[in-house]
Amino acid sequence: MPNDERILETMPQGILGLVPTESCSELAEKVDSYLKSWRENREHKHHNESAFQNYYKDSYIIKPYTPRFGSGEAKCVIKQSVRGYDLYIMVDVTNYSLTYSLCGHTNHMSPDDHYQDLKRIIAAAGGKARRITVILPFLYESRQHRRSGRESLDCALALQELQQLGVDNIITFDAHDPRVQNAIPLGGFESVMPTYQFVKGIFKNVPDIQIDKDHLMIISPDEGATKRAIYLANVLGVDMGMFYKRRDYSVIIDGRNPIVAHEFLGDSVEGKDVMIIDDMISSGESMIDTARELKKRKARRIFVIATFGLFTNGLESFDRAVEEGLIYKVVTTNLCYQTPELLSRSYYISCDMSKYIAYIVDTLNHDTSISDLLNPYERIKRYVQRYKNMQIENKIFE
Repeated sequence: MPNDERILETMPQGILGLVPTESCSELAEKVDSYLKSWRENREHKHHNESAFQNYYKDSYIIKPYTPRFGSGEAKCVIKQSVRGYDLYIMVDVTNYSLTYSLCGHTNHMSPDDHYQDLKRIIAAAGGKARRITVILPFLYESRQHRRSGRESLDCALALQELQQLGVDNIITFDAHDPRVQNAIPLGGFESVMPTYQFVKGIFKNVPDIQIDKDHLMIISPDEGATKRAIYLANVLGVDMGMFYKRRDYSVIIDGRNPIVAHEFLGDSVEGKDVMIIDDMISSGESMIDTARELKKRKARRIFVIATFGLFTNGLESFDRAVEEGLIYKVVTTNLCYQTPELLSRSYYISCDMSKYIAYIVDTLNHDTSISDLLNPYERIKRYVQRYKNMQIENKIFE
């Protein structure tokens, strides 16, 4: 249960409403379950006051409907009043499994389609909600966060547009570059890191990891992921290393400069378990190349960790990498769409983020600081200590 001490001292800022699009319905149902469980067991001394109207509910989900015309154009309909509500709209822009009919053809929904649905939901609320918070687990257009030449700045434009539509706060997870929040300096923006959930998920599934500098190392696959690797290495008390990519800037293939070689900076990985951490697995090519380079350097078990497992080229390359012994486990969260095939893989570990999101929603609804939720340092330390104690009790390394 969340820290009730602060919550019991504050009043909710409007009736809580979770508004998930179909793309995020499964995750939202888990969040809703936590909220219902916590609140039905919470005894607030002001529960009879008007501010606590509809505080205890069977479900906080408000389902939006987005029907489409034959031409593919859509609209949003909300079939209940949201006047005075504190709304939390949840959208997974990466969920390509959803389809709609376009002039008789079946179209898969793209990130652009999901983003349009988000704006339709905000428009359908009609300015009647007390406050609107958008939860975008995968930040829309986050990889187009800076300009290289004559390019559009899509992520910045989207953030500004949401702010102009009346959105008060935007919550995302592990933004590709959180500095994109500079586009809305007066708006609320939080990039939440799932580091604690990674630690918990891995240690629950693998009981024999020795957490010390002689047996474990954290690796950044490129310069962009260095900050994530440094944080995890520091909190676990182990060393980190990084690769940087040498590219051929004279050639462009599939819109990018091809990688010529991976150069490694760091101590020896020989005989050590290695955790490669990044914000996303797109095609997975870079992660597998990094794992191959680490195996050449005689690394022991290799864990591939990313907040978002997109697997845009399918799972075949990862299946081969596991068969070849390059990769031991692949770890991602349930913040984006997970295919049944992915969930069936024995090498895959899914880290559930629903409880963390429920903590954030419950705390924000009471207009209370979430600073301690955003910094999991102490929670990770406590969990690691419990893990080490369990290893001693079970005599794992004797």
